[in-house]
Amino acid sequence: MNVKYKRILLKLSGEALMGDRSFGIDPAIVQSISLEIAEIVRSGVEVAIVVGGGNIFRGMQGAAAGMDRATADYIGMIATVMNALTLQDALEHLDDPIQTRVLTAIAMQEVAEPYIRRRAIRHLENKLVVIFGAGSGNPFFTTDTTAALRGAEINAEVIFKATRVDGIYDSDPKLNPDAKRYQHLTYDRVLADDLRVMDITAFTLCKENNIPIVVFDLCVPGNIRRAVMGESIGTYVGGSCEVN
Repeated sequence: MNVKYKRILLKLSGEALMGDRSFGIDPAIVQSISLEIAEIVRSGVEVAIVVGGGNIFRGMQGAAAGMDRATADYIGMIATVMNALTLQDALEHLDDPIQTRVLTAIAMQEVAEPYIRRRAIRHLENKLVVIFGAGSGNPFFTTDTTAALRGAEINAEVIFKATRVDGIYDSDPKLNPDAKRYQHLTYDRVLADDLRVMDITAFTLCKENNIPIVVFDLCVPGNIRRAVMGESIGTYVGGSCEVN
């Protein structure tokens, strides 16, 4: 496999682990994602992952239900650790296991290592998959922001945002059948048109550190490999030129 990127940050939403379920984790989906990650790791790609927790608990929903926002966000951070450990277990129980480390921003020394930037980079250099749990360790920040922050800290070449949609559109494709999908956008165009690739804090971090973002559909088998190879899938955000 001829890969375009040597070190990537893969952002997985918690919802991506649900499959067709309305809540929780679908083991078959986790197995499928793990196999795709294993394929690119064996091709020499250094892989770091940030996983959300929305399939278990979302801080904003808890706050909307009357919880203290900070408390709700901390519960959401713990949910991301549950997903991180699930993904770790799946990768390490493949027929050809992939060694991983879960690093958390909130100390949970019995189940994971504390997040230390230099340790994370050393794990990546040693070809271990690094899974970041517990978000940034701070309430009021999303896991998108964590992905941008960790991507900058580990010097990732790109952030892959694997979602349930196949890119960024000029309007909601569920509501508008004529919605147009962009292939390539500049940072400035995203901001000017308020396209909501990520929350504004996350996106600004990517822009300031010149980290491109690729948004693609995780549900299509092989898309992680295609993204790493640099194939034109989903929507690419970055650079100065623009192709719609």
